[in-house]
Amino acid sequence: MSRDSGRNVTRGRIAHLAARLMAEDGIEDFALAKRKAARQAGASETRDLPANEEIEVALKLYRQIHQPDAHRAQLRALRRTAVQAMREMIRFNPYLTGTVLNGNAGKYADINLQLFPEDAKAVELFLIDREIPYRVAQTRLVAGQELRTVPVFTIHHDGVEIEITVFSSQDLRLPLRSSIEGKVIERAKIEQVEELLAQT
Repeated sequence: MSRDSGRNVTRGRIAHLAARLMAEDGIEDFALAKRKAARQAGASETRDLPANEEIEVALKLYRQIHQPDAHRAQLRALRRTAVQAMREMIRFNPYLTGTVLNGNAGKYADINLQLFPEDAKAVELFLIDREIPYRVAQTRLVAGQELRTVPVFTIHHDGVEIEITVFSSQDLRLPLRSSIEGKVIERAKIEQVEELLAQT
């Protein structure tokens, strides 16, 4: 076996081990799952670690084989909660992103929403007016080619944590990435999520 073939085998093994850890132990952090999987596989070289996309493929396969019914029921419940929250915040132009959208939500997954209001301050006032407890933080994302620092509100809805990232209404026209080199963050409006819910 060539050196490159050996690396590909190692990458594939780590991807499947990481997928199992995420599915069975509820690990949401790809980097943590990779490190644990690499230790299990006896691989320490960072160049042998698979990309997140490789783990996502392995994770979908693992769940189709080992957790088809349980995962489908969990995904349906999370998407139903997401739709309820999006309806409540419809005035802020909500979009669903993350693992609940792409179908890879784990045991302890949260729901990730992006809002594009005309007035960003109106979101916090909405939460205050309805006496919805929340935590506020900030995150950095790339909108188009510009690095932005935007607020993130975390609330609980039906026992599920919902992270709400607030952009400006103009940002809706721009591709959003977690980094300059990262891939565009997939997002879906409420009608698309309702279709996914019906299919699930």
